[in-house]
Amino acid sequence: MERCSLARLAPLLLICAPAALAASSTELSVTGLITPGACTPSLSGGGIVDHGKVTVKDLRPDQPTALENGTLYLEVNCDAATRFTLTTIDNREGSSVFHPNSHGLGVVNDDQNLGSVAFGLFDTVADGAAVKTIMSLNDGASWRVSSYLGHAGRTAFAALNDLGTPIAIKNLRARLTAFTTIVRANDLTLTDEIPIDGHVTVQLNYR
Repeated sequence: MERCSLARLAPLLLICAPAALAASSTELSVTGLITPGACTPSLSGGGIVDHGKVTVKDLRPDQPTALENGTLYLEVNCDAATRFTLTTIDNREGSSVFHPNSHGLGVVNDDQNLGSVAFGLFDTVADGAAVKTIMSLNDGASWRVSSYLGHAGRTAFAALNDLGTPIAIKNLRARLTAFTTIVRANDLTLTDEIPIDGHVTVQLNYR
């Protein structure tokens, strides 16, 4: 409505201006996004994957050590059926050791990267029906079945009979598994306790 009002005023302004003055203009855009409903993501256990105490003897000296998988449950609750994607922000960016698509566990002893953690979504249920987790590496241009949840792509969910199309969802629940791997013990200085310090933000984006 404001854009129409400005257009109607323009002829009046031109009539009042002296004929000798040249007219000039600039563009103004009003943008935004109206979504069908707000969505709230949440994680069980306060969003903490706790591996407890890992002793030096639990770590392999000459190859990486995979810790016991951690499990949380991810829920997304929306006011109405909504199309959304999930991605992550690695708050320990640059410290992932094994793959850039994973997340870092922090830097210890000033200059030693501790390891990596990757996340997957499994047993996903949307509005009471089983669905598949799908992922796009090209900002939604194409999709493929993948449990991956991370910063390298966008994660969405599809009906079992149409695995290439993200669906609108009101209530989602999925098992989130953390795959944590520590570098070789020989690559670490292990004279003091070392914290496992991964920190990741799960981000929901409306489509």
